Amino acid sequence: MKISVAIPTSALQDESLKIDKTRKISVLARACAIFKIDTIYVYQEGNNGSDGNLMSMILKYLETPQFLRRRLFQKMNDLKFAGVLHPLKIPSHNTPTNAKKIVAGDIREGIIVSVKGKKFVDVGINQLIQFYGKTPTGKRITIQFKEGYPRLSVKEIDNVGSEKYWGYEVKERSNLFSLLSEWKGNVIITSRKGKTVTKEQLEKYTKSDDPTLVVFGSPEKGVHEIIGGKMNKVQNAKSLNFFPNQATETVRLEEALLGTLAIINAQNLP
Repeated sequence: MKISVAIPTSALQDESLKIDKTRKISVLARACAIFKIDTIYVYQEGNNGSDGNLMSMILKYLETPQFLRRRLFQKMNDLKFAGVLHPLKIPSHNTPTNAKKIVAGDIREGIIVSVKGKKFVDVGINQLIQFYGKTPTGKRITIQFKEGYPRLSVKEIDNVGSEKYWGYEVKERSNLFSLLSEWKGNVIITSRKGKTVTKEQLEKYTKSDDPTLVVFGSPEKGVHEIIGGKMNKVQNAKSLNFFPNQATETVRLEEALLGTLAIINAQNLP
């Protein structure tokens, strides 16, 4: 089952300090990595463009292997509190730095660099590996070793070539309705107004070959309020309540994300 999530830029509006916003994004990123989210869609909701930029930046930063971050991210204010971020520790990040441990078939992330007019790929070991391909300098790629140590020849691959979870993509959208209009697959709208989720309902998604988008609202507006009168134009969407007996007035996004994805994930258990 391939799952993506949609979260609003207004998700950070209940935090006033950038360090607290940063911590919250870290929790969201960890939740998405735990449950193998394919794509995180950050959609504009409200007048908070700066929060949206912050969220997208930190989500992308966390998904990037540590050894590539210095090459891909310059020093900027949005990463001022990067020290409080919890690492994802997904398979694409947990790679040995000792070249002697590399064997044919190993897959890892790298970035194309240029040295004296020749292309090389930096994959986080103590040497650069010559790269023969058309990919431009500065681009992050996924490579597979054709030969292990000491020859270390590589080829570029699509990261779906890995059997392990390789991380999420981050995409921005100007509004939620446009995202839902272009989505090709199933849609789960999380809402207190939805029907209480059941195992039978979730089996429709977990057994489907079509991707599923799980949509979350903002601290002040539910998905129905955000979309408004266009709700009846959304195709293949089902509103489900994952917290039917909640005692709190609201469920915060980080709580809703973890709880909802955990419930969906439980349906995949044998």
